[in-house]
Amino acid sequence: MHKSEQDEQRVQVDLSRLKPYGDTMNDGKVQLSFTLPIPDDERGLEAAKEIVLAMGLADPIITWHEAIDDNFTFYVAYGSLEYSIDYNAIQVETVAVDVMSMEETDDFIRRHFGRKIRVIGASTGTDAHTVGIDAIMNMKGYAGHFGLERYAMVEAKNLGSQVLNEDFIRAALDFDADVLLVSQTVTQKNVHVQNLTELVELLEAEGLRKRFLLIIGGPRINHELAKELGADAGFGPSKYADDVASYFCKELLERKETGQ
Repeated sequence: MHKSEQDEQRVQVDLSRLKPYGDTMNDGKVQLSFTLPIPDDERGLEAAKEIVLAMGLADPIITWHEAIDDNFTFYVAYGSLEYSIDYNAIQVETVAVDVMSMEETDDFIRRHFGRKIRVIGASTGTDAHTVGIDAIMNMKGYAGHFGLERYAMVEAKNLGSQVLNEDFIRAALDFDADVLLVSQTVTQKNVHVQNLTELVELLEAEGLRKRFLLIIGGPRINHELAKELGADAGFGPSKYADDVASYFCKELLERKETGQ
């Protein structure tokens, strides 16, 4: 399709009746994959189509199927979504902050605090993944965005993974931290929600919740969920140390000026 044709279709989109785009505007085409605990045979193909129909997709096509065990089969399917959503009615709560560079953040902290901001981070609970917390804190950072350890006006301490909530709080007090950063990568059965809820409850029980600025992050974290769990802010995928640092130094300043 030529660019002019794409532009013409884009202009004609009714955002109050938004559907997925495949070959033509609002055709509702969706690709999905799933595994069923059944053999790879003709009956299994029909079962896969029924699953797609049960999802509200019309005209299901199974484009690929492969046995991954005697009684487990992987399917790739296509279908057409019959329903639409009103894009104009969607409201999302996000962290509203103008992102500063590392140099701008360091200058901001010097001017408004005259000391280093102390940040402690970890992957708490049973979570053994450090990729998230390392991307934010380690000096080399991620994707060209330096981590907090490289900031001249941030004193960062990364505790790594599988840190018990009790130990994390104790370390934060010993470090005299201003900011707590918690990364949660493992989300099966909502274990991240359970762990973060426990952390907030422990802070509240010790009368420490307002002592720290609590920021959480991970692949299934957003600002709305973070607020629901009792944290101050949440950062999901495609967020870097720039975003986190810009938020916490401005939020700490606001609290300093208002006496919170």
